[in-house]
Amino acid sequence: MDSNVLVIDIETISGKGSFEELSPEMQALWAKKASQLKNPEEQTPQELFADKGAIYAEFGKVVTIAFGIYYTHEERGLSLRVKALADDNEKVLLGAFKTFIESKFDQNKLAFCAHNGREFDYPYLGRRMLVNGIPLPYALQLHGKKPWEVNHIDTMELWKFGDWKSYTSLELLTTIFGIPSSKDDIDGSMVNEVYYKENGLDRIARYCCNDVIATAQLYLRLQGKDLIPEENIEIIT
Repeated sequence: MDSNVLVIDIETISGKGSFEELSPEMQALWAKKASQLKNPEEQTPQELFADKGAIYAEFGKVVTIAFGIYYTHEERGLSLRVKALADDNEKVLLGAFKTFIESKFDQNKLAFCAHNGREFDYPYLGRRMLVNGIPLPYALQLHGKKPWEVNHIDTMELWKFGDWKSYTSLELLTTIFGIPSSKDDIDGSMVNEVYYKENGLDRIARYCCNDVIATAQLYLRLQGKDLIPEENIEIIT
């Protein structure tokens, strides 16, 4: 397995704990954004912000980045090492991630792998780095690159086989491929509440690591390869 593949997952929250904490200008901009969203339950802009603010990089921020590296152990064979970076200070977090990938990988060979990464993880990371004044690492630079020079692997795209009709969740694919569930005691819809109401950053980081493990295993199955045994997976704290 290519040791230059870095499996990643991010967890995001709304930039503020509530709509009321936004500046008047940002409140107005969110209200405009909210008016364009599907809203079958007719939620107010305040309710929509609590529910969906974390999804949009303009109104949210990254609190956890987890990543997994494949490697071959002399005795155990293919293995996976997983670690999460988590910080309340987004600029510190993004800077630490950039430093890590630039110090550990050949930037011309590094390939990101994530589930729905092209739609969410990769653009979200790039946008938030720019907002925080952090120069983009080479792996997130798209300008001037030909499509085949962008080393972004997306397990959801691999599963689609060119079919763009629907979203397929990581949970569904891990179930049908017999991959142990990535779900812990929380799911993605709970991250915002766990962060702001429980100060549960460590809990979020554990959940993020589990998603990385599930994505790494799915990537193997989508290539017709065997899963990594649980004893060959190490989470570094």
